[in-house]
Amino acid sequence: MDKLIHATAADGTVRVISAVTTGIVAEAIRRHGTSPTVSAALGRMLTGTLLLGSTIKEFDRLTAKIDCSGEVGGITAEATKIGTVRGFVKNPIAEPPPKANGKFDVSGIVGDGNFVVIREAGFEIGFRPEPYVGSVPIVSGEIAEDFAYYLAKSEQIPSAVLLGVLLQNSEPFVAASGGVLIQMMPGANDHIVTMIEDTVSRAPHVTELVKEGAGPEDLARVALGVIDFEVLDERPVSFQCTCSLEKAAGMIAALGEDEIRAMIEEDKGAVMNCGFCNETYSLATSDIERLLGENR
Repeated sequence: MDKLIHATAADGTVRVISAVTTGIVAEAIRRHGTSPTVSAALGRMLTGTLLLGSTIKEFDRLTAKIDCSGEVGGITAEATKIGTVRGFVKNPIAEPPPKANGKFDVSGIVGDGNFVVIREAGFEIGFRPEPYVGSVPIVSGEIAEDFAYYLAKSEQIPSAVLLGVLLQNSEPFVAASGGVLIQMMPGANDHIVTMIEDTVSRAPHVTELVKEGAGPEDLARVALGVIDFEVLDERPVSFQCTCSLEKAAGMIAALGEDEIRAMIEEDKGAVMNCGFCNETYSLATSDIERLLGENR
């Protein structure tokens, strides 16, 4: 089961969030049919957004977007406080040649552009003031570095971000996925910061650890080295979309009468696809006629 933890270290001056997301990424690439390189990019984006989204308040929503010039066209992920995440890419089949070292060229399919984070307070309960939107240039396209750069420049929180996706040739095609977010809070000691930077720079890749059976607490321990930490909470996390047949019907009901009649007479029904999860909803002519009657 995928899991996320919140922890604290150095007398509360260091915040650590880590997660294993193997199941989440496997579900996302199954739904979207992504190429290997896009799978790695989408998996990193989902994991990073899940980590950052766990810091928001209850009923809020956090969306992270990469608007880019690369072949992938753009990546969007959306997370909630309770540990759900969903996401999609504009071009799921982008697949450039691998790098010289054999690794996926994630930065190549991302290219230049902007990394954007949108925080929406009270979204889940219908209280929707103007959202907070932060944006920074893409600095590497490798995604982990872009999360860290955004946090440092837009939210003034020095952070280290580790994200990884390891693929395999057979279903579910994801051997391991996970990530760690370390944030330096006000009052963080310079010596502690230097120790963490050194440990993170030498740490094994998170996917190697997850593949060997490491959980979120193990990932945090490797990232922090000799620095002790305390786990504050632990929660299951999952790929979960908010779409439904009822919402699809509601969107149709909100259309004008002429458009609804065209669906009945010309299309003989309606088919709607959710971009976030690729789920398809079909409404028969009788279903649409009922919606038309309810609107009168």
